[in-house]
Amino acid sequence: MRFVIGVIALIGALCGPPRVAEAGSVLDAVKARGTLRCGTGGSVAGFSRVDSRGEWRGLDPDYCRALAAAVLGDSARVSFVALTLQNRFVALQSGEVDVLARDSIWSFTRDNSLGIVFAGVNFHTGTGVMVRRGSGIASMRDLDGATVCASIGGSNLPEVTDRVRSTGGQIRTLQFERWAESLDAFIAGRCDAVTAGAADLAATISVTVPNPRDYVVLPEIISRDPYGPAVARGDWDWLAVNRWLLFALVEAEERGITRANVREQARSSTDPAVRRLLGSDDNLGSMIGLPRDWAVRAIEAVGNYGEIYDRHFGPDTPIALDRGPNRVASQGGLHYSPPFR
Repeated sequence: MRFVIGVIALIGALCGPPRVAEAGSVLDAVKARGTLRCGTGGSVAGFSRVDSRGEWRGLDPDYCRALAAAVLGDSARVSFVALTLQNRFVALQSGEVDVLARDSIWSFTRDNSLGIVFAGVNFHTGTGVMVRRGSGIASMRDLDGATVCASIGGSNLPEVTDRVRSTGGQIRTLQFERWAESLDAFIAGRCDAVTAGAADLAATISVTVPNPRDYVVLPEIISRDPYGPAVARGDWDWLAVNRWLLFALVEAEERGITRANVREQARSSTDPAVRRLLGSDDNLGSMIGLPRDWAVRAIEAVGNYGEIYDRHFGPDTPIALDRGPNRVASQGGLHYSPPFR
């Protein structure tokens, strides 16, 4: 009987789900390597894009810079890996990257079947559709019979398909590996519309397309899509680092802690909550394998969440996207942090 049980256990081990990371292994590996490997996109302004000088810019690269500052003490110690929608999760599962920060939607299926786990939400948007101005397509209902371009591996196309079917219509689809290919096909007239996150489309119109006035995003936002960074499932220590880093950037904005004043706040603030966050009193960093001043390092490197948002989406950028739900809770938005205590 023991032999049979042993055989059954062995078969289960061989045929079961993929092996998950051991606790603490990624944090230890990043420290030993001295470099954080950040999986990101590279094709959508505001989220992640390489500028004319070869520098990675966007909300997602800045998250990874904050993470490198917190863990390694240097925001420049990041190696960026450009990933497509199709290969992003495989790269994270296989250990090719340490963290995925690539405008990726947190969904039930992704969180429970891919061997990954999302650390939290760093951007709220929803599925949108871009069309040519004057095309006669003014709402989702008008997409019946239209050809819609999209990127392989994204969840926006199924949302659009479901919405059109719910009104008795159908669409044809063209899918491409990369967002740039989907956009090029749309601009070339191979499809009547292109779908992606509404914020991604707003950024594309503002920065990427020729003659921006020729294009418009339909008014319906047909889903609520939380974007966020993700890590490999099973490494709970590394998840804690990423989760609380994200919260620290949000909490910093709520408390008025900025890139410029964080060191002074750490020295002189009399607010107990600020002193806990910045390590002036309690050493919370020790609980997640980080130094006492980990939050100070991160905030000094990239600023608080609002500073990051404004740098890439704010009124002084070509995108100029209203924050809406991406405001912190004290300003009527959806972002807030659990307490640092």
